[in-house]
Amino acid sequence: MHPAAIPRLGRRSFTDRRRLTFAAAAIAALLLALVSSIARAHGVAENDAAFIEGTSGVNIIPYMYLGAKHMVTGYDHLLFLCGVIFFLYRMKDVGAYVTLFALGHSSTLLIGVIFDLRANPYIVDAIIGLSVAYKAFDNLDGFRTVFGIPPNPKAAVLIFGFFHGFGLATKLQELTMSGDGLIPNLIAFNLGVEMGQLMALSLILLAMNLWRMTPSFQRSAIAANAALMCAGFVLVGFQLTGYFTKGA
Repeated sequence: MHPAAIPRLGRRSFTDRRRLTFAAAAIAALLLALVSSIARAHGVAENDAAFIEGTSGVNIIPYMYLGAKHMVTGYDHLLFLCGVIFFLYRMKDVGAYVTLFALGHSSTLLIGVIFDLRANPYIVDAIIGLSVAYKAFDNLDGFRTVFGIPPNPKAAVLIFGFFHGFGLATKLQELTMSGDGLIPNLIAFNLGVEMGQLMALSLILLAMNLWRMTPSFQRSAIAANAALMCAGFVLVGFQLTGYFTKGA
């Protein structure tokens, strides 16, 4: 699907390659600045945490709002989704991949919190960062080029969806949630996550489709995915640094 969409560097002039390198560096700088500025803020906001810990009983609407807010501000989830849909041109394909991702993160979000299955949040978030780098590398046809065999893209999205959902679960497990109304509230939170994902995805698709209609899309596809891969590795490094300095 995507290999044909990526222009071959060997066919480019030196000027085109230089422009491509500059574009990759510029996009990478913007993504890295974004990641570095918000990485420390990722998680449940202080006011939201106070609400979760201070309330009991069934609170459907507030938890739906919190779920949607978390997804819309979840830069790691959105970066992964950007990579997933980068070369998907048919809504049928977009729907299939996004559904697999939703099934993955919904199941581990609910199971992780309900059954109190715990893991170090730094390690889980490092794997989430790795998922961003993985998808960008796959978009660049790196697996076929380096290893000769590309991975199953749908299986990969589902598996990484499990980790993304577990990442959400670790954020909630850091709080003291009341057992009164826990399951309805978790379901509401999960529905909110799906609503937030749909809203964010709609905006991403709109921007992507507008970009695809311009001549610059083919020229900058490699640069954009290279920058996305850099951002993923920065997320991995940030989380591993936290693990070794705070969470080990």
